[in-house]
Amino acid sequence: MIRILIEQQRLIHHRASGVCHEYIISTAKQGTGNQRNSWQTPLGMHRIHQQIGHNMPLHTVFRGRKPCGIYHHGVDDPEKDWILTRILWLEGMQTGINRRGQRDTRLRYIYIHGTHDEAHLGSPVSHGCIRMHPEDMVELFDACCEGERVLISP
Repeated sequence: MIRILIEQQRLIHHRASGVCHEYIISTAKQGTGNQRNSWQTPLGMHRIHQQIGHNMPLHTVFRGRKPCGIYHHGVDDPEKDWILTRILWLEGMQTGINRRGQRDTRLRYIYIHGTHDEAHLGSPVSHGCIRMHPEDMVELFDACCEGERVLISP
């Protein structure tokens, strides 16, 4: 199970082996909320709907969940909200809270993904997704599976 702690800006992965790994993350600048177009990180119980980016190089850029190049520091626009390295696409499990209608996490395209903006990890600056250091993203991606539960709490 993956636990995302908004206030601490931490992701904790409780693995089946009993080992826990903790990562520094960045959640939404606009805080938490489940409403579509809110630019907030959704709360509640989720699961990994899809893993995207198996075996892609570090810093692979994704657009529309498709690889389209490699991010280059100093060349590519650092102000963009780049989705890099791997994607864990989240799906809400609580109807009316984070599933269906205007509160559907999957239809909001909320991901756990790698970022180029490593300097701001630990601070809420994303557009709703959960950002991670690219190398941490690879480690988490390789240790989890589709269907695994993700609890996002304040």
